Amino acid sequence: MQSVDELSKAFAVSGRVSFEKGEGGLTRVALKSPGGEAEVYLHGGHVTRFTSAGGKPLLFMSGKSLFQNDKPIRGGVPLIFPWFGPRQNDPIGNSPMHGFARLSEWTVESASADAASTTLILRLEANLATRAVWAGEFVLRYTVTVSERLTLELSVENTGSAAFTFEEALHTYLAVADVRQSSIQGLEGVTYIDKVDQAARKMQQGAISITGETDRIYLETNSACTVSDPGNGRRIIVSKENSDATVVWNPWVAKAKAMADFGDDEWVGMLCIETCNVNVHAIKLEAGGRHVMRATVKDER
Repeated sequence: MQSVDELSKAFAVSGRVSFEKGEGGLTRVALKSPGGEAEVYLHGGHVTRFTSAGGKPLLFMSGKSLFQNDKPIRGGVPLIFPWFGPRQNDPIGNSPMHGFARLSEWTVESASADAASTTLILRLEANLATRAVWAGEFVLRYTVTVSERLTLELSVENTGSAAFTFEEALHTYLAVADVRQSSIQGLEGVTYIDKVDQAARKMQQGAISITGETDRIYLETNSACTVSDPGNGRRIIVSKENSDATVVWNPWVAKAKAMADFGDDEWVGMLCIETCNVNVHAIKLEAGGRHVMRATVKDER
């Protein structure tokens, strides 16, 4: 693992890309551009902050998040790979929830800036720890680009001799003034799996309003989602490419209280709109193949 000084000498860009010790002593990268600013932890390849120039933070972060090497960060954009939720066919429960990518230490491949944007590329490849729980041989590249919007691109390469199947998600936590006053447009008429109602399949009628615990996988949708955030006087738009599913999540009251790394009342100020390929949309990647999924988050004031 490279030190902050070593990373700074190799990759810092004056006024645009800097490296520092963040919460819990974990390495954090600060990215600045004329249009916005972001922070990214190498632990989990985790984006924890994005703010467009003159705006309010677009990403929610829990005040109780655990910044520890063996724990995921709560909030921001957790990076989920190679399975989503609890791993299937793992009755003993030895596999970490949502895979190992969000628990791994990513390396910096490059950092750059131009007149309009600043870009950081992180890398994670198969190693002894990943092979202990999953057989796939892979290279992941995560490209974070900061301008007036936040663009996230996850590239998965199969570097082995056999095909593998994986799930992936950019588990974006959006900051809203009051989720009870927000609504989500873009998923009207889409079939979803309702995970709080025994995985029943339903069809979305009209815009989505959050009125209780919500955990839904919207299927066969490439649409952008628009979140109204009237308390902050804005709309948040999450658009995507090469993603066939969208997850909408809010824990509401009881589940929020049950999570040790999430404040009891924080559910009011957050809403997850997740760009993903999960469940029936898991990706089978042949040997030598490459898959790229992209999400863009921006606010309109």
